[in-house]
Amino acid sequence: MKTRQDAWTHEDDLLLAETVLRYIREGGTQLKAFEEVGDKLNRTAAACGFRWNAEIRKRYVEAIELAKKQRKERKRALETAKKLQQIEQHSSCLLPAPNTITLEQCIAFLQSLNKTEIQSQKLREENGRLKKENDELQQRNKELEEKLSHLTEQQETIQEDYQALIKIMDRARKMVLMEEMETQQPAHIFCMDKNGSLEHVATQ
Repeated sequence: MKTRQDAWTHEDDLLLAETVLRYIREGGTQLKAFEEVGDKLNRTAAACGFRWNAEIRKRYVEAIELAKKQRKERKRALETAKKLQQIEQHSSCLLPAPNTITLEQCIAFLQSLNKTEIQSQKLREENGRLKKENDELQQRNKELEEKLSHLTEQQETIQEDYQALIKIMDRARKMVLMEEMETQQPAHIFCMDKNGSLEHVATQ
């Protein structure tokens, strides 16, 4: 039974973010991503989902949109490849059996073959364009993830410096208070002499 309760580290957050983005790009569900991360980190899928929705998702808005676009492009590329395969299979079935071909059949076959080749060429060009665009999107996604990681590290450094500055200011304030207390003038002390008069007693 998974009962881990310790805090999330920066590496845990990165693993969760990268896994969820990968599932989005590949058309999987976020629940499956949470389950995969939960198995790796010994956490429940619900804990991973809560962490993603409460803390991490807002840091990856651009990356999520990019992953969704990549998912659409990937789907289009798969559909294009499937159509190309169907056309190639159809072309192989158009050739008549040997010794039964006529001139009209030959002309019709060549016309059909030419049309099929044009369609295949268009599909190949479209597939190449989509592949190139997908590569560019993946590179852009990688750059955004590296930029986000760098900004996160900078934010942590700034937070540490801020905490150190607060401590220094607090120590300085205490030192000023102590100096003021040490330099404060003592109260005047008087005593009565033998004649009944008040006499000032000097203090050290």
